[in-house]
Amino acid sequence: MTTVTLKGRTSTLRDARRRVEKFVTPLQALSGRLRYFLPIPRRFTGAYSSYQEALAAARNGALAGYDHDEIAPVAFEQMCRLAAWDYPVLFWMRDLVRETGSLVDAGGHMGTKYRAFRSHLPLGENFRWVVYDLPAIVRAGQKLADKDQLTRLSFVDRMADAGPAPLFLGSGLMQYLDVPLGKLIGELPEAPKHILLNKVALRKGPTVVTLEQIGRAKVPYQIRNEAEFLQHVTGLGYELVDRWAIPSLSTRIDTHPELGRTESAGFYFRKI
Repeated sequence: MTTVTLKGRTSTLRDARRRVEKFVTPLQALSGRLRYFLPIPRRFTGAYSSYQEALAAARNGALAGYDHDEIAPVAFEQMCRLAAWDYPVLFWMRDLVRETGSLVDAGGHMGTKYRAFRSHLPLGENFRWVVYDLPAIVRAGQKLADKDQLTRLSFVDRMADAGPAPLFLGSGLMQYLDVPLGKLIGELPEAPKHILLNKVALRKGPTVVTLEQIGRAKVPYQIRNEAEFLQHVTGLGYELVDRWAIPSLSTRIDTHPELGRTESAGFYFRKI
């Protein structure tokens, strides 16, 4: 008798939970929509099918994209500090910098990772740390590096000018990259032997591009389908050596909560 009663209660509870869930998801979506109209800061807004579509929408505002002098210093000091998600990158770089002697830091901003990592890595006197970024960021970064006498650090706004780079670092690059990774790497004199990518925004569904608020600018921010992303990189002739998750950087698009939360991850790929 007790067993029968418990099963009945379990069934009743299961039915009640299903009835509640039928209303929870629409309410969550409605809550997200209502936040869109409230006068509160929103980091991510909109959901677009391509980078170009998102950039076109951003142009309705004051500033579109990252290539603006006033955007360069936004959050600079914060980005120069070592964060928990940097440690897997440092783990691999500790040996790789000895082997390679140089790297290209794609999307490296004003040399923020060089400033954060340099005291934790065995960088020789002749080590070349080349940052590739947008012209406005490069101008600001080079000026500050000259001021601080950081002689190992240099900047280019054309990947072809980076020179040989056996190690390719992209920390926070992929969200903002407006071309396929293979196209960017193809501009180097030769393919890098090692690729370290960190803070890659991913999802299980189709790739989505949203707009991130950075200062006064709205910047296209790509959330890639993970399976397609991995297929692209391995299709370039690389094998996946390591992957790590960064749960603290998971986020969602404020205006489209129904799309679910993103995942943030890091990767080490090695040329086959």
